[in-house]
Amino acid sequence: MHEDLITIGELSARTRLSPKALRLYGDRGLLAPARVDPGTGVRRYGLAQVERARRIALLRAVGMPLARIAAVLDADADTAPHLLDAYWREQESSHLARREAVGYARAVLTGRGSTMYRIAEREVPEQKVLCLRGRVTAAGLVEFIGGASESLLAHLGSTGACLSGPIFTVFHGHVSEESDGPVEVCAPTLNAVEPAGRIAVRIHPAHREAYTELTAQKRDFSAMAAVHDAVGAWVAEQGYERSGGNREVYYPNFMTAEPHEHTSDVTVPFRPRG
Repeated sequence: MHEDLITIGELSARTRLSPKALRLYGDRGLLAPARVDPGTGVRRYGLAQVERARRIALLRAVGMPLARIAAVLDADADTAPHLLDAYWREQESSHLARREAVGYARAVLTGRGSTMYRIAEREVPEQKVLCLRGRVTAAGLVEFIGGASESLLAHLGSTGACLSGPIFTVFHGHVSEESDGPVEVCAPTLNAVEPAGRIAVRIHPAHREAYTELTAQKRDFSAMAAVHDAVGAWVAEQGYERSGGNREVYYPNFMTAEPHEHTSDVTVPFRPRG
């Protein structure tokens, strides 16, 4: 009855994927065995699964995360190549952003860091904001900001309120691969809104800030880290005193813009010394 099934060892030999990797893909739902012996736990696979395993290996070879591989494998023949192309465009954009970060680091080492970005000043009025705070490392930053933004927008919507400006994130501490700094996502509104659960309501005072504008291709963490450093260094060079944590301001086109469109700002609030 099961003569067309092969063992995990045979599948490994045909695909050059280790049994450990095949078990992981099975546990993640990417390559579930056709049959598992209830007594021994031995996994067996159908011959058609050899091709699926081969495709997983190819997509892993280009660095695609398992969650995105699942979407590609489940797509039809017309859609799957477009999903792969979209992933690779993101990787190329990220590579360009890291290249710029390396350029900035080189400029700092040679004493020319402040010339890398165009930095200006502006006044920011007092704002009432809904806030959601958490502690995250670099690995969890994007997910936290996205989830917090959705929660804030949902709370606004449930009360009939609306945004009065772009969502922004305040970094109250250092966020890196090693450290989980306190981060606060804020949604400005002019409407009367009450706190709910972890969502607070507060007033951000008027202030002056230094800022630089970023394009969609600079969403990579290393590129953003370089920009944060540059704006902070500029504030110090001008003889100003920081009056709050660094911010990232996200405009409505943040997730949909073309690579060279303005999508966000990095800012540092300050006050003159003395």
